[in-house]
Amino acid sequence: MIEEKIVVGKGTEYPLNGILTLPDSAKKAVQEPIPAVVLVHGSGPQNRDEKIGKVTPFKDIAEAFAVKGIAVLRYDKRTKIYGRKMVKNAADITVKTETIDDAILATEILRSDPRIGTVFILGHSMGGMLAPRIDAEGGNYDGIIIAAGSLRELREILMDQFADLHDTYKGLLRLIAHRQIAKISENLVAIDSLTEDEAKEKKVIGSTRAYYFKEMEAHPASLYLERTDKPVFVFQGDKDFQVYPSKDFEGYKRLLEDRPNAKLKLYPGINHVLTDSHKTGTQKDYNVPGTVASEITDDIAEWIWSI
Repeated sequence: MIEEKIVVGKGTEYPLNGILTLPDSAKKAVQEPIPAVVLVHGSGPQNRDEKIGKVTPFKDIAEAFAVKGIAVLRYDKRTKIYGRKMVKNAADITVKTETIDDAILATEILRSDPRIGTVFILGHSMGGMLAPRIDAEGGNYDGIIIAAGSLRELREILMDQFADLHDTYKGLLRLIAHRQIAKISENLVAIDSLTEDEAKEKKVIGSTRAYYFKEMEAHPASLYLERTDKPVFVFQGDKDFQVYPSKDFEGYKRLLEDRPNAKLKLYPGINHVLTDSHKTGTQKDYNVPGTVASEITDDIAEWIWSI
């Protein structure tokens, strides 16, 4: 395995450090171009490994793919490195400025590398929700991989998550949580009635403005998937408690299951971060050391080489 340091967005306002992982075959003076994958994070500030608790899904994927002859580019998320700076302009933050622009810049690095042939996107969680849009807005991938994503609105997913979180509290904590969640829910519901200018001023969760949700909802993932004829691989674990198999994976099935170049798979015993730890069904499971299930990386690699 070879690891090369790269900078996504070099020379821009938000340069991001990253790593290009390549198989040993890339050392050869003459070689056939190899497939490559750009990894796109889930929500929140994330580093290049997408470290959550004691698991590092993106690092695991990169190392597993290198063994299978596939290059991987992963990089720190903009909100991880420049969060404080971005909060000063919170009214203008959208998924485009937070995620999409950098994913396209990362893809351009791969396309300019003579060692690279086909290029794929693998988006995890919110990255999976955005992957079809990233493809349409400049990524232009040879295939789209969606891990634990959703076709639903982010607001709807958050409402489900808050309801589940509320049920884990007892006594006074539950009462406090109920009040806080009720206020957030009220803010989320009110987004539809806001103008664009009002949405840029209205705080919904922390410093996140209503416009963040409004802009994202104006670009539904289902619309991009309906319009593309590219190969798509959608997968999720059946122990995912953040994005719901019964709602989210089933949504992809309804949209794509009749499409011959779409692969859909639900992995038994796998959680949201793609490991097999699911003892509590809460984020405490992420503190259990583990790696992305080999069945998942094997399936993706086989699919990539088939394209």
